[in-house]
Amino acid sequence: MRPAQALLLLMLAIVPLTATAAEVQVEGVRMWPAPDHTRLVLDLSEPVDHTLFSLEGPDRVVVDLKHARFPGSLPDFAFDEALIKKVRYAHRQDDQLRFVLDLKSEVKPKSFVLKPQGKYGHRLVIDLHQPQSEQAAPRVTKSVKDGKPREVIIAIDAGHGGEDPGAIGQRGTREKDVVMAVARKLEALVNKTSGMKPVMIRNGDYYLSLRERVETARRAQADLFISIHADAFHDRRAHGSSVYVVSDGGASSKAAQFLAESENSADLIGGVSLDDKEDLLKMVLVDMVQNSTIEDSHRVASEVLGGLGQINHLHKRQVEQAGFRVLKAPDMPSVLVETAFISNPAEERKLRSSAHQSKLAHSIFSGVKQYFARHAPAGTILAERKMQRHRINRGDTLSGIAARYRVSVSTIKQHNNLSDNMLRVGQVLQIPVI
Repeated sequence: MRPAQALLLLMLAIVPLTATAAEVQVEGVRMWPAPDHTRLVLDLSEPVDHTLFSLEGPDRVVVDLKHARFPGSLPDFAFDEALIKKVRYAHRQDDQLRFVLDLKSEVKPKSFVLKPQGKYGHRLVIDLHQPQSEQAAPRVTKSVKDGKPREVIIAIDAGHGGEDPGAIGQRGTREKDVVMAVARKLEALVNKTSGMKPVMIRNGDYYLSLRERVETARRAQADLFISIHADAFHDRRAHGSSVYVVSDGGASSKAAQFLAESENSADLIGGVSLDDKEDLLKMVLVDMVQNSTIEDSHRVASEVLGGLGQINHLHKRQVEQAGFRVLKAPDMPSVLVETAFISNPAEERKLRSSAHQSKLAHSIFSGVKQYFARHAPAGTILAERKMQRHRINRGDTLSGIAARYRVSVSTIKQHNNLSDNMLRVGQVLQIPVI
């Protein structure tokens, strides 16, 4: 056979293969509504080139996929809580697949492609956010009106959600569902306690990045951040509850390191655009290691661990440390609670029980109450309830007063807004009861 003939046969053989490989299949369409944004996910057979643009009159977002087809049909979406009111699609003559998202109002759209991760293959993610001016303001803040004491604000973070189911038990129990149930029960306990106010970080089945979880708590000016999870390990015999705080160095054990890496990968599974990775790095690193915050995190973690120990076996009897990104807020105590091992059949069965979920919520809340009984922030209702008053007499010193009431000098100065150690006779100091 002549070389030219061989080359022609080779080209003829390659052309149909290339044409087939170039056509991307849209294998499914999913939607996740959240309070301030809606996410639409297209499951793909392979990466796709696409364009995204907005149109007005009426408001809509158009997504064009090159060399793509959608052989299936759209699910019966519930649009009640979404920013989208309808999804349409059509195959165009120029070998493009077009999706049109009819909107309820103007949005800021953003799209990005994700590589395969976990059980998911290639994905095209379209995030629709409300304009900043229309987003709901934080429901609670630390501001003190008319000099009145404020409530302690507790941010409750149910891990995973939406696109990211978290760990899955042998019976199909999804971590995101279990931890949301526990979080809601904890929310109810906090809500009915005078002097406390809960803020739910995730209030439904949708995904939030690790950064968004921290920022939501910070916008609410939370006094405490609690992230609730359910362990998974390759050895199904592993069991028990654990409580973690952030580590500025290495993990306290190999298991802690494994868990931190697993939880930190949630952004890869849930799908996060890396356009703002520089800002994320800044948020994680700037002022990360503030001794007072880490000490307070240890204190509340110890109390919560003690509460869990009353109802469940403890996987570790001491607070563990690892580099959890969701715990790296520099200005509020933060703990991560692993309620149990969902990978353990016996513990998975308990986690499915509403009664056991209530026990877990009560045990966590017990630890939170113990912590704030000793360390209520200045200017809060809880601090005022635990306050004694000391009138300064001649010869009194801060160190002497601190020793008498068994508190630190810094605690007295903090509660009385003292910038130095100077006292005047007749001055009244507020002393917290420890």
